[in-house]
Amino acid sequence: MANLKSIKKRIVSVKNTRQITKAMKMVSAAKLRRAQENVVAARPYAGKLAEVLERLAKTQESDASPLMVKRDTRRALLVVVTSDRGLCGGFNANLSKAAERFINERKGDFSELSLMTIGRKGYEFLRNRHTVRKHHGNIFSTLSYHTAALIAAELVEGYLAEEYDEVYVIYNAFKSVMTQDITLEQLLPVTAKTTDTDEVGTEYIYEPSKAALLDELLPKHIEVQVFKSLLESVASEHGARMTAMDSASKNATEMIGKLTLIYNRARQAAITTELMEIISGSESIKG
Repeated sequence: MANLKSIKKRIVSVKNTRQITKAMKMVSAAKLRRAQENVVAARPYAGKLAEVLERLAKTQESDASPLMVKRDTRRALLVVVTSDRGLCGGFNANLSKAAERFINERKGDFSELSLMTIGRKGYEFLRNRHTVRKHHGNIFSTLSYHTAALIAAELVEGYLAEEYDEVYVIYNAFKSVMTQDITLEQLLPVTAKTTDTDEVGTEYIYEPSKAALLDELLPKHIEVQVFKSLLESVASEHGARMTAMDSASKNATEMIGKLTLIYNRARQAAITTELMEIISGSESIKG
C-alpha cells in the first residue's frame, strides 16, 4: 500500500509540473509574438543604415572617422548576449560555449581579450573562466532603444579611449521558433564590405558632407546594431523556451501514462494478494 501511495504522489507531482510547463509555454508564445514583431520591424532599418554607411565608407579614407581606424590589434572586447532566466533548453549554454570557443581560438591574436556580458546566465557561466570587464543584467524586462544606446555609448567611448582595439558581439539570431542561429559580428572598427554587385558609376550628393554624415551615422549605427542583437536575443529566448516547455509537457504526459500503468498493475497485484489471503483464510477455517 505504501508503494501505491508513493506512485500516486509521483503522478500528482508530474501533473502539477505539466500544468506549470504548459502555462510557461503559453506565456512564452504570447511574448514571442511581440518580440518577433519588434525584430521584423528593426531589421530593415538596421540593414538600410548599414547599406548607407558602406556606400559612404567606400568613398572615404579608412581613417575618415575615429570609429573606422584600424589599429594594431592588441586588445579586444567580446559582448556576450544571453538571457537572465533559464528553462529555455540549450539557449544560454550553447551561446556561452560558443563564446568560450571564440576566446580559445583567438586568444593568440590578442594580448588581452575581455568580456562584456549582457544577461545573467552568460555572466554566471563565464565569470570564473575569463575576465569580465562589465556586466549588464535585468535589462530585458524593460528593454528599450535608450538602454541599447547607453551600452553602445560605453563601447564607443572605450574604443575611442583605446581601452580595446576591436569589439565583437555574439548573440542568438532569431530564425524561427525551432531555430536560433549563434551569430558573431564585428562592431568596431566599422569596415565597408566589398561585394561583386557594388554599384558602378552612381554618384550621390551628400549634405552637409560625407565626413559629417559619417561622424553622425557611425555612433547611430553601433546603437542600432546593439539594439538589433538584443531584440534578436529576446525573440530567440522566447522561441527556445516555448520549444523547451512544449517538450517538457509532452515528456510529462508520457511519464504520467507510464506511472499510471505501473500504479494500476501494483493496485491489481495488491487486490489479487488480498483475495488470495481471504480465500486461504476461509479454506483453513473450513478445514
